[in-house]
Amino acid sequence: MNRKEVFEIKSRLKKTGCTFTKMCGCYVNSEKEILLKLNETFLNLEEEEFYKYLEIAKKTLSGTLGNNLLELAFPLEEEKTGGKQQFLMGLRESKLKNEELLETFYQLIIDNYDYPGNYLILIFHDAYDVLTKTSDNRRLDESEEVYEYMIAALCPVELSKPGLGYLENENKIGPRKRDWVVGAPENGFIFPAFNDRSTDIHAVMFYEKNPIEPHKELMEQVLGCPAKSTAAEKKNIFQNIIKNSVADSEKSTRIFSDIQESLGQLAEEQAAASETSEEPVILTNETVQEILVENELPEEIISKIESAYAENFSEEPPAVEHLIDKKVLAENEKRKVEKALAEKVQELQGKLEEVTKGTGSFSSPGDIDRQSEEISDTLLENDVNNININENYDIILQVKPVKMDQIKSEIIDGKKYIMIPMEENEQINVNGERIF
Repeated sequence: MNRKEVFEIKSRLKKTGCTFTKMCGCYVNSEKEILLKLNETFLNLEEEEFYKYLEIAKKTLSGTLGNNLLELAFPLEEEKTGGKQQFLMGLRESKLKNEELLETFYQLIIDNYDYPGNYLILIFHDAYDVLTKTSDNRRLDESEEVYEYMIAALCPVELSKPGLGYLENENKIGPRKRDWVVGAPENGFIFPAFNDRSTDIHAVMFYEKNPIEPHKELMEQVLGCPAKSTAAEKKNIFQNIIKNSVADSEKSTRIFSDIQESLGQLAEEQAAASETSEEPVILTNETVQEILVENELPEEIISKIESAYAENFSEEPPAVEHLIDKKVLAENEKRKVEKALAEKVQELQGKLEEVTKGTGSFSSPGDIDRQSEEISDTLLENDVNNININENYDIILQVKPVKMDQIKSEIIDGKKYIMIPMEENEQINVNGERIF
């Protein structure tokens, strides 16, 4: 399933588009005992419950493909009578009305799920009338097929945090009663997969909230599929390959940084070459060798890295984007900016010294002012680039000190605006682009 197909299913999970026919499940305690069972006609749920359960189902289709969402393929033996795929097919075809199959499904999870606390097992049934789409993605009122599927979700159930609250009956502030609260799903899956906008009974899309420590026992024992590594795991493996191939830790850090730079450039080149393609760029053994040679690494280190890479990724080479460490790339970019800035400052200092000695090439004091302004702009741009854009801000302003006292806010037509007066010779740079 690609991003568009995941989004197509996920976008249906709202009040106006949801057609879930049934929802079943059970609540399991830490002793692996079933405390209660659910069996509901979904569309008959009270509105508040409806939205809460719908949000849980939607969460199992969230996250990044290849990291939180992994498409798993069933081995041939699991598609035979008695196999896990055949069992899931029967559960789907029963439309969750076969109590015996549901009991078997619950017990399969309980026996294999490595989770220490209480949790809720939920399973939803749905049938989606897939409409035909033209080449330009326009929908036609013609049905291609009915995609009948199930969504399963495993949600932790934990005690709410202790605290003080208003005790209405006693009219006082006191210890709040702690309740068992259902959290967002830790794991889940959708079966069958929705590939090429059609039913694919040979695959299942598995959801993992924590890709650093995925529940591979669910992939293997519950779904009967060979476990896949998440992008987070692959990135850690790749980093360890570099670290273990170079004895000097400082040198290994530099080499890893250089390789990350090469991977970033490779991803950018591929994205520019195929803007419409959703196919990931795979890092093959040959590509790894090219990158290592380009970075002029010693033959001994190249050999170690190549050998370890082939050993770890021979069956399933990772996508380049899954190995890229954005933090390392950001640090590389910061170092480049700082280096360029230092060179610029050094150049200006040299020219100022020449002027002081009377041997400089400045034709007038205005030249010095312009050079000073250029350095000021470079410093400003460097500060902007270093702002953490992941902070919870929609707008981040960086202005020269002289403009600080001129900033005002006004309400116009009911909306708040930031007002910054400008002189004719002043310029504005927004997100790295000059707009005035």
